[in-house]
Amino acid sequence: MSAAAQEINPDPKLAMRSYIQRVATGPEYSKDISFEEARDAMSHILDGSADPVQAGIFLIALRMKRETLDENGGSLQAIIDKSNIVTADVDHVIDVADPYDGYTRGLPVSPFIPTVLAACGLPSVSHGAEAVGPKYGATHRKVLRAAGVNVDFDTQQALKQINNPEVAWAYVDQKTICPALHNLIPLRTQIVKRPVITTVEVLIGPVRGKKSTTLMTGYVHKPYPPVYEHLAKLSGFDSAVLVRGVEGGVIPSLKQESKYFEYINKKELIEVEIHPDQVNIQQDVRAVPLPDLNAAKVQGDETAAKIDTDHLAAEAAKVGVAALHGEQGPARDSLIYSSAIMLTHIGIEKDLQASAKIVRDVLDSGKALNHFQKNQLS
Repeated sequence: MSAAAQEINPDPKLAMRSYIQRVATGPEYSKDISFEEARDAMSHILDGSADPVQAGIFLIALRMKRETLDENGGSLQAIIDKSNIVTADVDHVIDVADPYDGYTRGLPVSPFIPTVLAACGLPSVSHGAEAVGPKYGATHRKVLRAAGVNVDFDTQQALKQINNPEVAWAYVDQKTICPALHNLIPLRTQIVKRPVITTVEVLIGPVRGKKSTTLMTGYVHKPYPPVYEHLAKLSGFDSAVLVRGVEGGVIPSLKQESKYFEYINKKELIEVEIHPDQVNIQQDVRAVPLPDLNAAKVQGDETAAKIDTDHLAAEAAKVGVAALHGEQGPARDSLIYSSAIMLTHIGIEKDLQASAKIVRDVLDSGKALNHFQKNQLS
């Protein structure tokens, strides 16, 4: 517990005032707060007992000070406390957790990874929201909806999909997972910059396996792997893969070396160097390139996407479904590469090349497409 920890005031406004006084004192004098204090503050923000102005100041001040592991952890725990988390009737679940603010620099095919993993025998779930800052990009929700998937299942409906071996994957939206968190999107829009929520919201783990659950998420900046490790273990993930992916997602660059970090059975974090050559990928692009897209319907500030993200999502849905149909190209290679990492991590094969062969087989045979279509028909 932080040395700055104090007895928590039962009055929400007085408690928030105390937290703000400590975290918002400038670059030299700001103080850290404890896990329990951060949990208390985030709880007040989620349930609306914190004044919106206080909530905004607290989140921005925490970000400017730079959040500690305890502050990140307490914030995540408060969100988990108010979330609808269910356990599937399968031994193991893969949680594919892409950034909730989506993609703007390439066509995201990561929304199709869960169906590929399901076809490989790994029940999977992904989650997200319609539009979240700071990027307001094409999200899993937008892409999957454009591909004909029902993105409004509640957690029990998603559970039914995951429990069905002919489907074995589902998408769950944040408004179902944690309505109180979803209600903060307008506040997050007002404060513009990335709050602690952006870091922790991907780690809720809405669907768990009976025996174990594995997190697959991405990062860009070097300091994040140990942060995500800490949060993933706190959330209860038995193992995790943290990919240095394009736009912070779960798919590495298709044309240059990259890395991922992993832990297994909650042990230490290990760094793994990777290269597309290991899965026989030869591409001259980092990710699926953007086609010509319409301009954004509403022009926002410099943090918002300048392109029509619904159009982007529709194009991503086309290339993702085409890859499931067997079309060659960077979309298919992206699914092979990222899915092979997960198969290797789980131990289905010992190396990326052997894992990639399994993924190619489920794509070429139509098995992955079948799992996808069974979800569409539900």
